[in-house]
Amino acid sequence: MNATAEQGLATVARLIEAIERGDTDAVAACYTEDARIWHNFDDADQTREENLAVLAWMCRTFPERRYEVLRREPIDGGVLQQHVLHLATADGERHAVPACLIVGLEGDRIRRIEEYMDPSPFSAP
Repeated sequence: MNATAEQGLATVARLIEAIERGDTDAVAACYTEDARIWHNFDDADQTREENLAVLAWMCRTFPERRYEVLRREPIDGGVLQQHVLHLATADGERHAVPACLIVGLEGDRIRRIEEYMDPSPFSAP
């Protein structure tokens, strides 16, 4: 594996670990200033700031978050990750959300994420 591929895998690992910790500042540091995040369920691009707001809401709503990474591999220009996001609310309600991310990189930062998932466990913040 070349250094660029290793760097991309490390960037995505940092992103996932930051989300698990609820550290939106660390998430922000993974993104380029003009990063865009697209979801299959609304077919719209979120800005970096919009995505950080949704992640902050998710961390408040689901104080327990754990990614079960099934597959993470370099692809041309980025990283592909398949995972199950395990979530729990403060009152113990649990969800398992299968998802796939296609992450586009610019150096060691994320410029684009295309996320495929079922949003049913979530409600709009």
